Amino acid sequence: MSKTFENKVVVVTGGTSGIGLATAKAFSNEGASVFITGRRKDALDAAVKEIGGRVTGVQGDMAKLVDIDRLYDAVQQKHSQIDVVFANAGGGEFAPLGAITEEHYEKTFDTNVKGVLFTVQKALPLLRDGASIVLTSSTTSISGTPALSVYSATKAAVRNFARNWILDLKDRHIRVNAVSPGVTETAGLNELFGNGDSAENTKNYLAGLIPAGRIGQPEEIAKAVLFLASDQASFINGVELFVDGGQVQI
Repeated sequence: MSKTFENKVVVVTGGTSGIGLATAKAFSNEGASVFITGRRKDALDAAVKEIGGRVTGVQGDMAKLVDIDRLYDAVQQKHSQIDVVFANAGGGEFAPLGAITEEHYEKTFDTNVKGVLFTVQKALPLLRDGASIVLTSSTTSISGTPALSVYSATKAAVRNFARNWILDLKDRHIRVNAVSPGVTETAGLNELFGNGDSAENTKNYLAGLIPAGRIGQPEEIAKAVLFLASDQASFINGVELFVDGGQVQI
């Protein structure tokens, strides 16, 4: 059986849980050499073991440029080029207008915007011509959510990175697309919703608002990322692909 990403080099930031972990596993299963990042060593080691195959874990916070440099130094120790970058590391917390602090603003923008920007920019010398970049945006890029304005603004910024970077990179034929998950079953989502019964009740409520009648699974987002990164999407460039069960399409 042929493997779509055989002999390809793939970088997945935020690859220790949720969508990042599921996507790293999918790339590895398709034959890629995968580099993942995570801030906590224990979670990183566990993810590397779970993913299997040719996977390398690099501890780091993608909001810190020195850690991004460490990531690409690790890649260069084994490979001369990168075929795919999935700039996925990110996160957010609830904070309604009137309660937003400078710390909340800076933390969210540093992780979700600064981190994505420099993860991609610092990859450019290693990215082969014709490579693929996939960014993690969110349905919040176009849909309002109470008490989530700062996070939503960062994801709108990420979506617009894709629109602009396809122009900056057109001479190198590097495609840039954004995947925008809806409500997806992850540890991060459960934590955002308060864990336990609170999280389950919120997810059940939201599932009732989604035409598909349920929330998404990380593996479903991963399939969309692999599609965008593959040659099957060779004429798809600058798009925002919603993987949300129809949530923001109604």
